[in-house]
Amino acid sequence: MSAAAALLKSMGARSRAPLGLSLGAAAASALAGVAFAFVLARVVDAVLFRRADLAASVGALAGLAALAALRAVLGSLADIAGFDAAATARRALFERLLDHVFALGPVRLADVSTGDLTATLTEAVAAVEPYYRRWLPTLATVAAAPLAILALVLPLDWESGLVLLGGLPLFLLFMVLVGKGAEKASSAQWASLARLGGHLLDAVQGLRDLKLFRAAEREIAVVRAMADEYRRETMRVLRLAFLSALVLEFFATMSIALIAVLIGFRLLSGELDFRTGFFILLLAPQFYGPLRAMGAERHARMEAVAAAERMAALLARAAPSAPRIVATAKGAASVRFENVCVRYGEREALRDVTLDIAPGEHVALVGPSGAGKSSLFSVLLGFVAPSSGRVSIDGVDLAGSDAARPPIAYAPQRAHVYDDSVAANVALGRSGDLAAALEAARAKTIVDRLPNGADTIIGESGQGVSGGEMQRLSIARAFFAPAPLVLFDEPTAHLDADTESAVGAAIDAFARGRTMITIAHRLATIRKADRIVVLEAGRIVEQGGHAALIARGGVYAGMVAALESEAAQ
Repeated sequence: MSAAAALLKSMGARSRAPLGLSLGAAAASALAGVAFAFVLARVVDAVLFRRADLAASVGALAGLAALAALRAVLGSLADIAGFDAAATARRALFERLLDHVFALGPVRLADVSTGDLTATLTEAVAAVEPYYRRWLPTLATVAAAPLAILALVLPLDWESGLVLLGGLPLFLLFMVLVGKGAEKASSAQWASLARLGGHLLDAVQGLRDLKLFRAAEREIAVVRAMADEYRRETMRVLRLAFLSALVLEFFATMSIALIAVLIGFRLLSGELDFRTGFFILLLAPQFYGPLRAMGAERHARMEAVAAAERMAALLARAAPSAPRIVATAKGAASVRFENVCVRYGEREALRDVTLDIAPGEHVALVGPSGAGKSSLFSVLLGFVAPSSGRVSIDGVDLAGSDAARPPIAYAPQRAHVYDDSVAANVALGRSGDLAAALEAARAKTIVDRLPNGADTIIGESGQGVSGGEMQRLSIARAFFAPAPLVLFDEPTAHLDADTESAVGAAIDAFARGRTMITIAHRLATIRKADRIVVLEAGRIVEQGGHAALIARGGVYAGMVAALESEAAQ
């Protein structure tokens, strides 16, 4: 079984009850149609050829009405249950994908564009809904009606039964042959849609830069070309779908016509009675009806399989087990790196890093771009696992599957806010003192100027607030739920001088009694650290206090000299 088929099957198991009801109702509706044809043939034969009084056929007519109502009820029940099953499977699939994306983290998804990931989580998930809502109930109808009709027709009229039975393999053969081409075209269409959607989202997110660099017209041409490619792929799928429908209709019509001719000749010769012939003639369209519906719904299956292949590829990415975060009354945490190595493909980001950080210590990580500072943070945050070595917090190995680790407060260099209220952006679902966090991060003035205060909705990526205000909200997140370990990536880098000084003082007060590790680029931040760790090419080359490292005259002294020269200019 392919990964896509296994994924669709597992999601179907999550909606077993409504899906089973939908399949059962669809099959029962088809069988009710067979019963309706039988009763109708009896009524027509009795009235036209046996001279029965209509009054005597009231019971049969009532049975016809009841069967018609039953078919309508069962059909509606199949639709409602199918919709419920599709919604349940879609919700379960989205939750599974989202949980897996969170488990993977940003480092393991660095090679996947935001647009591509968004298309998988939205368009791909939506594409599987018709599979459960239409395709599977159609299969249930195919499994019930044609077999039941053959079982009835063969004993009554073996010639008509042989026509139905002989046409079935040809019908299925051509459906498969045409469907194979349509399946390839559908996969290509989905890939084209995913590329278009992903590229368009990335272009919209970077619209400001495109305008600044006067590249908008060039990007419009690229999007137009991709849209034209998607149009061609869609038309190709439609051509094959129409061809498939034409082939299936042709074989179904020819088979029904042949049965009608055979029945007509035998009725004239007296070899077949009217009731039997009429009953078989009524059943012939019902024999091919589910098969035609299956051919028409194959597109839903092909689109779902193509989307499932894309989702299965995402789920196939290995993700670590979710850490067990436990609250702790301890004010500071100890951190230990033992011969830690981190690889990204062929590149080694950290090499044999050994570092002990005492509880309550403030450590500044410095070094050029690519030295390994962010990789060290990624290991602590669980975004990446060490290739070798051991990392522990308070003596607990972070690689343990059931490792209970303390919460970590983190403020990145570039903050991100979500399309939600200020309060929700700071709390992120946690409980704490919002007013105190905003005050400590010097973000209360942001809330005061907003029309609805902390309940004001701010747009995705900070629409409605400035970059500096976003950064202060990000710092307020770290202050909101105090943690024994604090990771800061130069959080005051995008603030003006006065705000930077005030927020820096608040950070110093917040860090008292806690362990803090800071990726530092500014001298003001570096000098305040208890210990400075200098990284270069993934290794620790120096560590110590500011004065001692300056006196040593090594790599750190050169970096400080360069920073002072840059500041003087």
